[in-house]
Amino acid sequence: MTGKTRYTKEFQAKALRLLEESRANHSSETKAVASVAQSLGISPETLRRWRNKADRTAAAQCATGAEEAAAELKRLRAEVAQLRRANEILTTASAFFAARLDPTRR
Repeated sequence: MTGKTRYTKEFQAKALRLLEESRANHSSETKAVASVAQSLGISPETLRRWRNKADRTAAAQCATGAEEAAAELKRLRAEVAQLRRANEILTTASAFFAARLDPTRR
């Protein structure tokens, strides 16, 4: 029979916040995990698993954000190139029509 206890997401989030806050007060990550786990009445391994899962989730979100940023950068660079071409065409056209309208330039 397993002695698994389900903890709420709020409890897990609180435990991870406490771990983050307590890191500066301990000489190692292991001691911080042990201290916070003991104060919350949970197993250090449980807290360690929650931390590892949170780290993986954050890394995945960071990677997704980086991919989205790269796609946005690519789109914006293409848009800038298109706008520069349009600006060049408009500049040439305005010079052409200005020369045709200015009788002194003929």
